[in-house]
Amino acid sequence: MATSLAAVQILDLSSKKWWWKERKGGEGFNEVTDELRRTFTPDGESLENADRESIKERWFAATKFPSEVHVELLERKVIPHPYVAFNEHEVEWVGETEWLYTCTFDAPVTAEGSSHKLSFDGLDTLCNVYLNGENILETDNAFREWVFDTENDEGVLKATDNVLILHFKCAKNHVKAEEAIRGKVRAGSTNLGDPSRVYLRKPQYDWRWDWGPELMTCGPYRSITLSTYAARIQDFNPQARLECAGSDNFKFHLTSSLTVAVTRSTASLLLDKASDNPFEVVYAIKDSRGDDVASGKQALSKKDVEGRLALSDGAYVTLELPPLDLGKALEDCTKVKPWWPVGYGDQNLYSFEVKLTTLDGDTIDSISKRIGWRSVELVQDALKEPDQYGTGTTFFFKVNGVEVFMGGSNWIPADNFLTTISDERYRKWLTLLRDGGQNMVRIWGGGIYEPDVFYDICDELGILVWQDFQFACGVYPAHDAFVDSVRKEAVYNVNRLKHHPSIALFCGNNEDYQMVLQWGDVAHLPAVVIYEEVLPQVVDSLTRGSIPYHRGSPYGGKGWDTSDPTVGDIHQWNIWGGKELPWQEYPRLGGRFVSEFGIPAFPSMKTIAYWMKGVDPREWYAQSKTMAQHTRAGAFERRFAIVMNENFRLTADLEKHAFNTQVMQAEAVGLAYRAWKREWKVAGKRYCGGILVWQFNDCWPVTSWSLVDYFLRPKPSYYVIARELAPLSVGIYREVVQNRDNDRPKQFYEYGATRSTAAKLHIWATRAGTGSPPSTPLKAKLDIEYFDLENPDYHHSHLFGDASSSIFTLAPNETTELGTFDCPEPAHVGEFKYKQAGTTTSGRVVVSARLLHPETGEVLARFVDWPQPYRLLDIPSATDAAVQVEVNRAAGSGSTATVRVAVNRPVKCLVLSLNGQAKEETSPADDLETPKWSDNALDVVPFDPQCVRVTGFTEGDRVEYTILQN
Repeated sequence: MATSLAAVQILDLSSKKWWWKERKGGEGFNEVTDELRRTFTPDGESLENADRESIKERWFAATKFPSEVHVELLERKVIPHPYVAFNEHEVEWVGETEWLYTCTFDAPVTAEGSSHKLSFDGLDTLCNVYLNGENILETDNAFREWVFDTENDEGVLKATDNVLILHFKCAKNHVKAEEAIRGKVRAGSTNLGDPSRVYLRKPQYDWRWDWGPELMTCGPYRSITLSTYAARIQDFNPQARLECAGSDNFKFHLTSSLTVAVTRSTASLLLDKASDNPFEVVYAIKDSRGDDVASGKQALSKKDVEGRLALSDGAYVTLELPPLDLGKALEDCTKVKPWWPVGYGDQNLYSFEVKLTTLDGDTIDSISKRIGWRSVELVQDALKEPDQYGTGTTFFFKVNGVEVFMGGSNWIPADNFLTTISDERYRKWLTLLRDGGQNMVRIWGGGIYEPDVFYDICDELGILVWQDFQFACGVYPAHDAFVDSVRKEAVYNVNRLKHHPSIALFCGNNEDYQMVLQWGDVAHLPAVVIYEEVLPQVVDSLTRGSIPYHRGSPYGGKGWDTSDPTVGDIHQWNIWGGKELPWQEYPRLGGRFVSEFGIPAFPSMKTIAYWMKGVDPREWYAQSKTMAQHTRAGAFERRFAIVMNENFRLTADLEKHAFNTQVMQAEAVGLAYRAWKREWKVAGKRYCGGILVWQFNDCWPVTSWSLVDYFLRPKPSYYVIARELAPLSVGIYREVVQNRDNDRPKQFYEYGATRSTAAKLHIWATRAGTGSPPSTPLKAKLDIEYFDLENPDYHHSHLFGDASSSIFTLAPNETTELGTFDCPEPAHVGEFKYKQAGTTTSGRVVVSARLLHPETGEVLARFVDWPQPYRLLDIPSATDAAVQVEVNRAAGSGSTATVRVAVNRPVKCLVLSLNGQAKEETSPADDLETPKWSDNALDVVPFDPQCVRVTGFTEGDRVEYTILQN
């Protein structure tokens, strides 16, 4: 028995030579196999030898695998890059035809009684799979693994020269055929793709979205492997559970289940009376340094085996082994510590390896998963005291017993061509997110379930993941076949993800409930059976309640009232869309958890230059045809005009306009984060539990809501949000007093029919993310400085009654109100300046609030508030402000330099950059080495110089800057 079970062998078919072509044949299997008789292009032939005709007549070697057909066509120069100019429309034909992939491979030499499992981790999407002339699979879901086990058909796999063909069919044609049978439904606005998309389990953004192109991808976008086995590990499900018995008092629990798949002959052998101990399970838990935490083995007797064997899908036999409970082994273990989200503690991770061995110790199969001990709760308790919206219930997360304020972003796929996203690129994106002070990312429901590496990195960086199931903005069907496919998709992905400590929530859909309410003409949402029965059952049964489930986003109020700010989460789109209110209204448009909101902005001029390659120079203006091609937001011309005209002076200069949109975005989302985070009051009054801006990233070069553009270039909003999400932040809300009621933002100064008479300054501080257990109270000194934009000699400091009245005690993990102050009234200056009796001059005053260490004077937090709207201000020029930028590069500091910025007059949104630092992009898949700033987009005032670090600084670089100017 000790030598009868051979070790599992795994052949990664990514290592084999793959070929692709456009399908030329007609309907039917014979025509597909006939394609193999066509010419195979010599392996060493130039990549530029293909065209629209030759790809139908010949096979071409894939340049990489996993593969996606657009990427192959780009490499062969068959299509122009769809991310440039109007080329997206030149490549639509790619999604309207059919494609073939093939490879040849030898099967591993096997012992008697062995079988083979052919696994496809991701096929996009409609694919007929042929092995040696036999149609072994027909796939229709890109979000799950597909498996063929040869025990069902022993003759299909040969020892050598196995030919695998993947025939990808047209997704557009398929969904239109389904729509003709099942009816046309509502699925978002017209810029969210054709509504027929709901009928296929394919990434929904492929059909176009209001930030992305229409690119109907297809191909084997994830790995394909062949496993040869007599016995193999089928499922390994560790559950690390943390019991919180009080502050810093934890009990660590660990259980795991293991299911082994065996061939029928192996099953017979296991039941043989002579086989008393068939094999053993050996386990080992190690910390990140490789030190042992716990280890042991579990011998299995014939009695353990009997009664546990079950036929699975008629292919192989499964053996569910007795569960392993390591709770006692961990009771006195000092090596195990909790996993914490970033800002609250360390991200302690442990490898949990299980081996299936013979009694002689030979490994049959092994699997390892990385785990972390943490608990997560979604707290929805009744609120006893009302806020501006009423009472209702809370919506916040408690991690390891600590109430955690969530500040983060929504995530869309980082490219339309998923195979171009390297592990390094994922790490750069997520490191940017973490370094931006964010502790949560929401994986939006219209993209994909990200690959394992994404969640591995989130585990390492302490980023919590809100994971949508992949449904977005539509009336999805619920016929039996569709529901069955979704159930398998959910089981596969929940099993794949549930061991990650970063997973904080599974959510049923994106905006499906909200869309039905918004339209008002949809009588029934069939997919409620998915969101309210299938998905919660899968999550609860597989996670045993350790990961919360939320029906949809947004979801909360009575009768699916998804806009009720007192219950559940909300998506706040009444600024950019909806009612199109001024952004200054964000403070009254919050809720218990704001999981979407945002305003678009142009990206970097270098990114604009990429999509403008080859375009007529006359197109270089904000309202041109090419700019429209790369701005997908609905009614963007009118909506940009509203927010820009209300707040900024008009300009025909494209670069200045693009920068002004970035300032606008930064000011708007910064206000939202600042005002809503203020509502993280105290325990029992968590009126806002989190904020997730739409959106963090882009999938192509575009003007969008992103904080960081496609080439990983942060916009000013990225830095503004980072400051708001710092462990300690200070905020100012300026309330302008008018001579009569009006319907304008409270922050606006009025000089027409309504006139402003004074202004109040409401100042507060918020502490969040300050360690675990929550840190002790902090004493800080409040310093308030006033500057007049029109009088360079005006500088006043706020005078507190005595020294002690400026010292505040800031409790951890809550907001502390610091007071309300009158904004000063400088004397009129200049002969022609605005002078009206009874009106305020505070509309010229810039206010700086800083929290200082009471003893050392160290700046702990700062915020600068400017009068609004900006179009009315006489903003000093860079020359008038005497902006001084000093660069210091210490010996041995490598590519890191310190940049000090000082001014003689206030400047707004000073954005630092390095001259000539970025190489020219040759492909959007390039992982660009852009400089990294510790802070940027600075509001700087006199007597308060700011220092930031930049990495990526090289000899000869010049630090340049841009500021807001009128």
